[in-house]
Parts: sequence; structure tokens; C-alpha cells
Amino acid sequence: MDLTRNFTILNRPQTIAGIENTTYDLIIIGGGITGAGIALDAASRGLKTLLLEMQDFAAGTSSRSTKLIHGGLRYLKQLEVGLVREVGQERALLYSKAPHIVHPKKMLLPIIENGSLGVNATSFGLYMYDWLAGVEKDERRSMHTKAELLQMEPLLRDDLLLGGGLYYEYQTDDARLTIEVLKTANKFGATCFNYTEVTGFHYQTGSNKIAGVKVFDHIGKAAFSAYAKQVVNAAGPWVDIVRTKDEHVKGKRLHLTKGVHVVVPYERLPLQQATYFDTPTDNRMIFAIPRGNTTYIGTTDTTYTGNIANPQADAEDVEYILSAVNFMFPSVNLTIADVLSTWTGLRPLIHEDGKAPSALSRKDEIFYSHNGLISIAGGKLTGFRKMAERTVDAVMKELYKTEGRDIKNCITDSITLSGGHFIYPEDVETFIQELAAQYEAQGITVQQIEDLVYKYGSNTPQVLQFFEEQKKPGKKPKEKLLLAELRYCVQYEMVSNLSDFLIRRTGRLYFERPSIEKVMHLLLDELEKLLGLTKQQKLKCYSDFEKEYRFVVQFKETVGAGS
Repeated sequence: MDLTRNFTILNRPQTIAGIENTTYDLIIIGGGITGAGIALDAASRGLKTLLLEMQDFAAGTSSRSTKLIHGGLRYLKQLEVGLVREVGQERALLYSKAPHIVHPKKMLLPIIENGSLGVNATSFGLYMYDWLAGVEKDERRSMHTKAELLQMEPLLRDDLLLGGGLYYEYQTDDARLTIEVLKTANKFGATCFNYTEVTGFHYQTGSNKIAGVKVFDHIGKAAFSAYAKQVVNAAGPWVDIVRTKDEHVKGKRLHLTKGVHVVVPYERLPLQQATYFDTPTDNRMIFAIPRGNTTYIGTTDTTYTGNIANPQADAEDVEYILSAVNFMFPSVNLTIADVLSTWTGLRPLIHEDGKAPSALSRKDEIFYSHNGLISIAGGKLTGFRKMAERTVDAVMKELYKTEGRDIKNCITDSITLSGGHFIYPEDVETFIQELAAQYEAQGITVQQIEDLVYKYGSNTPQVLQFFEEQKKPGKKPKEKLLLAELRYCVQYEMVSNLSDFLIRRTGRLYFERPSIEKVMHLLLDELEKLLGLTKQQKLKCYSDFEKEYRFVVQFKETVGAGS
């Protein structure tokens, strides 16, 4: 097991108290996957590193993606060959370093009359994809006739179908990936905090060089300062907002686009495998991906100018997705009443005049302010490690110029992430079977063990130890297991409220929403004990999560649940 005892809410006051008396090499603003990757890269190169996130870790884009580690097949259409090569290679590396949360999955690519892809173009595109991404032989693409495709997926419409391809993508849990990267960074010495908002900057006396940040701790309700030789802005959709705290933003800026996802019961869209298919109206393609007892579908790609912290699906977004599903799988006839939940992510892309949102490049770019703020924007979930490498390279160059610091090379390609300690990726399945056999007599099912391992990987035995330690007569094994997960996430994953646990650490709000009401008070009572919550704090915790619980289906209020 790979456990880091100081990555916890339980010793937060003591750790924060020591920050003002420390000068860091690097402060990172933003605790999504980009900031997490930078923290790991910097700490593993020996830099004294502090990461500050104003919400929970991964509360922005990094918990609201399509949850794929993929080589970016769509980018071939935009001729971004270098991007496809890089993220394809990163995909393979990530699978080897975190096999518990990165899983190869078959992806069906149906070709239809007048669709965005033809048979020959698809065959060549998938071949190039395999070659550029370095795909293993047993995962390379195959092309199939219409009859073969209908055998693979009987729900496909047959009147327009010409044939199709089968290739592999890698499914992940984006928020859990972010947490595992942060836990690994913590192991290398990085100090990371959620709910700590950077409100401004400190500057060196006699110059405009940034020397630190002003911070407000939303849990402790207190302001403090932190000082560093370099500051990186990795705030995702908030990058430009952070830049304006330093100076007026000139030149390149962000273009936020909205990606809405819809979750329906698997029985309403019982696909045999994930499918990447054409929409009927705008020459785009979307994914439909089975996950547990659900299937999730997405995504949209439209310009966004609203509230960054709470982007919301509206009825138009949801109806666009459902109509695309009903077009490709006409027998399912999905309606808004089938929607269990939604989530909406914002892509922090670099603005390009005259380009439609879906045509904007997904490449990352680094900006430098006159006062020394380094900002990183753009990029993809799959490419986070290389983005971090380029950013820390920039930091190391600045440290070399200012104090002659030796430039150390990136080593994250050799670091196994927390929970990923398996000799071979295939060992994850063996691990699941061994634990299932061990705990069957205690009422834990194979499916429950699989669910745990796909979240916590090689750290799962600690969760199961907490399960065994419980003295709760009358509690069902399923309830005890849930409480064991909560204790683990409080003690080792910086959880401080229900939303942290039910959204970012476990994804239950999106994929198990109907069952949450039954266990909410059970979890609240346990959280009260673990954190010593006052009655007022407990009520606020409940109220805050109840808003999140309603928010994921709030679009229905404008159209009527039965429409």
C-alpha cells in the first residue's frame, strides 16, 4: 500500500500554520489535473512545492470530462498529428502507471451515409491513429461490414449504416486520477490544500516581481500569505481571472467551451460496447459509454460565457444529446424523463479568431507576465504529464537564471501513481479475484470489490481494514463498506464534506444518484464523528450537498420531467 497520512483534513490547521514561515520554490494555483501534474513533477525534481485550490481538488473541468484517456482520433481530422502522437504515447504510459483507474475499452465507430467519415477515410484514419499512438498489436483497429457491425451492436440503425470500425480507447475516472496524482505529489513532499483561494499577489519590495500570494482559507475562515520564488497559474477555466489579479490580460486569452454529458440507466441504452457516432445536425461526433448500471453520453461543444464555478446543462443541451442517441439508436427512444444526472465541463482553450468552438486546438500554451507569473492553459486530460513537464521546465529555467539552480530533468515517466502498484496492468484483475475470495464470507460481492479496486487500486486493503474494524451491529455489509470508504477518504484523501466524497472521490452523484437519498444521513452521521462537526456545520454540509443533488437534474425544471 502507498498511503500518505498528512494528505488529510485532520491535521489541516497545523499544516496551514507553518506555511507563512516557509519560502517555497514554487506555488501552484489550481488543483485540477494540470496543477496536480505540475505538483508531482516539481516535487519529484526536488522543488519545495505548495499547491492551492480554491474549491475541492478536481472540482472544475477535471471531474467533468468525458472520462477518457484517449489518443484523440478527432484531432486527425484537424491534422494535429503531433498532438495525436503525444497523447497516444501518454495514454500507454498512464495505463502502466495507474492501471486501476485507466482501462482499455473497445470503441465502436459506425459509418453512415452522409456522415462525417467515409469507409476509406475511417480505415486510413484508424490505421494512422494506431501508428501514431503506438497502439499494441492486440488493440489495433479492425474494419467491419454492416452485417458484422449490427451483430456487434443490434441497436444501431440499419437503414443508413455502411459498416464501421472497432478500436480501443481508455476509460478513466478523471477526478480520481487527479486525486491519485496529488497523493503521489504529497508523497514526494508537495504540500497541497483544497478550499484555499488565492485572492492576490505579493511583490518584491522595489520591483514588480511576484514574491508570493494572498490566500483565504474557506474552511478555517482566515486569511494568510504564502511566499515562493516562482508562481504558476494552472487554474483551468479561471486562468484569465488569476492573470487579471496580476496585470491586465493582453494578447492571447481563453475561449471557454461547454461540454455537457447525460447519464441514463443502462437498461435504457444497453450498448454492447462504447460507441463514437455522428450527430444528425452539425457534423460532430459524440460518445455513448456504458459504466456500471448506467450509460453516459456526451459531449456538446459550444462557447460559454456564464458562471465558471457552476456551469449547468440546459434543456437544449440535453435534447441535442438525446436526439443524437435516438437518431443512431432509434429503438431506444430516450426522453428527458430517462436522465438520471448530468455534468458540464468547461474546456479552457486558447482563443483563435474566426474558429468555431469545436475547431479550436486542444494544444496547451504557456504565458509569461511582466511580473513573473507563469500561466498554463489549453491541453487535454490525457496530456497532463507532458503539460506539467513543459511547465516545470520553464520554472527550472527561471530558477537557474535567478539563483543558478541546477536544472533537473523530468522523471514522472518512471513514477507509479498512488494505488497503481501492480507489476503488470493485468494483475489488477487477479487482485480483484483474490480480495473477492478473501471477503466473500463477510458478505462483500465480487462487484463491490471490483468497484473498490477500480477506485483505490493497491490501497484497497486499507479500506477493507476499516470495514473489518467497524463495530456496528445491525449494519449491512454494503453500509459498512460505504462507511469504510468515507473514513478512508477523510483520512487519506482530504475529504471534508459530502460533496467531496459523493462527487469527486466516488462519482456516486452522477452514476448512483437514485441510491444516495437512502444513505445520506448515514454518511452525515459518520462524517460528524470523523470530523467533530458541530450541529450547524452538519446542517450546512447537508444543505450544500442537497443543492448539488438537485443541480445535476435542474434542467428538468424548465421543461417538465415527463417531456
